[in-house]
Amino acid sequence: MHLTRLTLDPRSAQARRDLSDAYEMHRTLARAFAAGAQTRPARFLWRLEAGSNAWATPVVLVQAVVEADWSALQALPNYLQRPVEGKRLALEEWIEGGVRYRFRLQANPTVSRQGKRYGLAGETEQLAWLDRQGGRHGFSIEAALVTASDVLIGRKGNGRISVQRACFEGVLRVQNPEAFGHALAAGIGPAKAFGCGLLSVARC
Repeated sequence: MHLTRLTLDPRSAQARRDLSDAYEMHRTLARAFAAGAQTRPARFLWRLEAGSNAWATPVVLVQAVVEADWSALQALPNYLQRPVEGKRLALEEWIEGGVRYRFRLQANPTVSRQGKRYGLAGETEQLAWLDRQGGRHGFSIEAALVTASDVLIGRKGNGRISVQRACFEGVLRVQNPEAFGHALAAGIGPAKAFGCGLLSVARC
């Protein structure tokens, strides 16, 4: 697993465009995972990090099974403030059953009713959704907060789309290492192209 930290420069017009439009951000990042213009990019997860200096030094985390080629982004004038920071993660070496981890997850909590998917806006419903995801993906929630919640209005192709987002932070415990490892690699929930689904963890 490869994890990359990109620090964008908001003085760049293209960086500002990507930061304000998750669809455009995904398209820009996808260039690092496609061998050519006609090649379908490999799957990846990404998240725009929140923080007190997010406007001055916006950080985007990108995770993928394959290693990215960031030369196209590095060639964009003033797009990046800092050199690309990356590291390889050997998930199988540090995921253990019964171990507690601090976590952060920006997700698109939803429920399906009569074949349609609806976003969950209430904190109680969002936390219940997180509990259900834990049951599916091999972990249990010991403590969790919704640190941010909003609706992203963007576009997909020629249409417009709204995505209910929630940022969760807290402590989880691994129950099934294999299922948990798959969740870390594949992400959790829908709207991954819009910056949702990346689960970040660190040992308590």
